Amino acid sequence: MAKNLLIVESPAKAKTINKYLGENFEVIASYGHVRDLIPKEGAVNTDTFEMNYELVKKNKKHVDEIYKAVKRTDAIYLATDPDREGEAISWHVCELLKDKKLLNKKPVHRIVFHEVTKSAITEAVNNPRILSDDLINAQQARRALDYLVGFNLSPLLWKKIKRGLSAGRVQSPALRMIVEREQEIEAFEAQEYWSVQAQSIKSEQPFVANLTSYDNEKVTQFYVNNQKNADKIKQELLKDCSGVLTVSAIEKKKRKRSPLPPFITSTLQQDASRKFGFSAQKTMRIAQQLYEGIDIGSGEAGLITYMRTDSVTISNQAVTEIRSFISENYGNDALPGKANIYKTKSKNAQEAHEAIRPTSVKLTPASLKKYLSSDQLKLYELVWKRTVASQMIHATINTVAVDFKGGNRAIFRATGSTIENPGFLMVYKIVADEPGENGDEKMLPVFIEGEQLPLQDIITEQHFTKPPPRFSEATLIKSLEEYGIGRPSTYAAIISTLMSREYVELESKRFKPTDIGRVVNKFLTEHFKRYVDYEFTAQLEDRLDAVARGENNWIPLMKNFWKSFSDQVDEKEKIPRSEVIQVRTLGKDPASGKPVSVRMARYGPVAQIGTQDDEEKPKFASLQKGQSIENITLEDALKLFDLPRDLGVSKDKENISVNIGRYGPYIRIGKQFISIKDDDPYTITLERALQLIAENEEKKNNRVISEFQNGDIQVLRGRYGPYVTNGKVNARIPKDKTPEELTEQECIELIEKTAAKKKK
Repeated sequence: MAKNLLIVESPAKAKTINKYLGENFEVIASYGHVRDLIPKEGAVNTDTFEMNYELVKKNKKHVDEIYKAVKRTDAIYLATDPDREGEAISWHVCELLKDKKLLNKKPVHRIVFHEVTKSAITEAVNNPRILSDDLINAQQARRALDYLVGFNLSPLLWKKIKRGLSAGRVQSPALRMIVEREQEIEAFEAQEYWSVQAQSIKSEQPFVANLTSYDNEKVTQFYVNNQKNADKIKQELLKDCSGVLTVSAIEKKKRKRSPLPPFITSTLQQDASRKFGFSAQKTMRIAQQLYEGIDIGSGEAGLITYMRTDSVTISNQAVTEIRSFISENYGNDALPGKANIYKTKSKNAQEAHEAIRPTSVKLTPASLKKYLSSDQLKLYELVWKRTVASQMIHATINTVAVDFKGGNRAIFRATGSTIENPGFLMVYKIVADEPGENGDEKMLPVFIEGEQLPLQDIITEQHFTKPPPRFSEATLIKSLEEYGIGRPSTYAAIISTLMSREYVELESKRFKPTDIGRVVNKFLTEHFKRYVDYEFTAQLEDRLDAVARGENNWIPLMKNFWKSFSDQVDEKEKIPRSEVIQVRTLGKDPASGKPVSVRMARYGPVAQIGTQDDEEKPKFASLQKGQSIENITLEDALKLFDLPRDLGVSKDKENISVNIGRYGPYIRIGKQFISIKDDDPYTITLERALQLIAENEEKKNNRVISEFQNGDIQVLRGRYGPYVTNGKVNARIPKDKTPEELTEQECIELIEKTAAKKKK
């Protein structure tokens, strides 16, 4: 019987698939990408756009295994993920095999499946296709664009701002979004307004009604905008109403709330962020585990469909199974007459792809609880509930608005709602992006038109308008998606890059730009405006999608982009750094009379006393964590120059000082540095410093297991286990040796052996 080789990306998926295919198949993993662009100039030829790839070093041993497996096989099935990136990985594997002349006319099949189940795998193997040039070209164009932008903009940022920075085709517009929101917040001026409510009760159920009309004038948000006015209206209302409210109108309505479509990548990331606080990266990692397969007692099984998708479509077979499950478990009343059909918004979504759904609705979260980790269960339950709810009947909500007349001058309104039929809400609860967005009102008592109720009090309360909120992961992904920036596979990577580059930081789970993020954004928006423009980025994404659909050729697209982009890079090389890094002046130093300013230096944000034109060199001090160039005060900036502080000397006459370094505040005694965790470097005393030095010495002594007469050789307890040292060479102690019983000679031998290995 002929032997077939099936290549997937991950070993977990390989293990799951292996049990579905007979002995006629060998399943092996590539462990992700096998080739990437060489990490230097010339990776992309900007005349022909030929790309220069090299083997991914960390995957060499896995590629070698593929080479060996190909030699003993008759046919190859490339079963990498069903998207552009997966198509490109299959192509790269194929190219490596061609280079090694291993194909020898062996047939190469490309197969795709969207769930790791026996039926899906069998269907895919029985219906192979050839590699798609369109998908491969789209992925190559994407990779080339990302390389050209990063490889040309990043060195420019190093020259003009500081080393180690990077710019990206998609991350830069995302950074701009976060910075612009922060600027909106800073520019926001709060406005005062007051709410006026009537407090009453009926049938022992208290309720409040808002003032909506006064003296035949509509009460808008800022109708009452100060306490004096609020107090005046309150007294007038109490007098005019004479302790009575009369029901003047009752308006009842029914409204339908439709179920949401099944999850796509972005909505899954958003909901997992809202409900569990998961990062986009964590959500995708767990979703990958659920997709690739988990042992559920009967062996590995894929539990959800492919998690990178723009499509809200569900297969007819899955819809039939879900509707049957709803009928059996929630009753026919919970089932609409026809299946709910959802339309995909994304231009590039392929309807052959599916939304993220359970591979079988019969695998309920309760039945899988003992097989899944806590986080896996949370995410699986979320996908399961959203999928089931998407095929249920709408929720019916009764709303009521009741108007109350207060004397001759005022009308108050109370609103409430009740759920008449929960429909899909029995299964899936909707959580808003921001508190209060759902607008669900409280239940009200039953009222009769014309009845009179006691006015217990008039409540006035001061409020202030709030600035727009900072982006959370959920709202940032939602905004990127609305603008058409990025794609399902990139949202998590965009956020991860912004965080790792320290362009943004999380404060109460919201993104706040750092000083370096602001400076980078300012440079890019002023000098490369087109390339951080939301519309331009979205249009470029659309053109890349058109390449994937076979509608556009990728080479002209690349040439058009590169011509204008490279010209702009050349032009901006001439900008002086001083123009990019502008100084913000805070005031004058009382001691010297010199100006105090803050700016971005080569190694981060600093405060500066004096200027380059002064006879004496300016003094510098690094800004500390939590301080920003944008809002640091003169007082706080001057305080930075109080360090280092000399505290005195030890009993051994060694100088003791305190300072703040790259890793936080520390005490220095001679050549020794001791971190300060709970003390303030600006106020710490000599006595406290000596105490911390003594504690550090005791801690250090506790590390010593044994030491020998000559004093050079010690056996120490380290972070990764016990080791021997002579002060120059550290040697690990073998597991079969007991550290406490080592002789001096054995220690010397271990050190010599380690030193010899290092020389080799």
